[in-house]
Amino acid sequence: MIAVFEVRKEEYVNKTFRPKKELVDELAKCASENGISVNELVSQCCRYSLDNMEVKHPAGACGAL
Repeated sequence: MIAVFEVRKEEYVNKTFRPKKELVDELAKCASENGISVNELVSQCCRYSLDNMEVKHPAGACGAL
């Protein structure tokens, strides 16, 4: 069977956050060193954090939607 390529459209939203300058500088350096955008790095960091956090509240309160 031949694999079928499926085009997927990701949904993005604009959201403003105000991290400290030192964190933004560190994220920018890391993103640059890895050849990705700061936006992509922040998205990956958030996903990893939510997927791997220790939950101390009722199930379903946060994490994967």
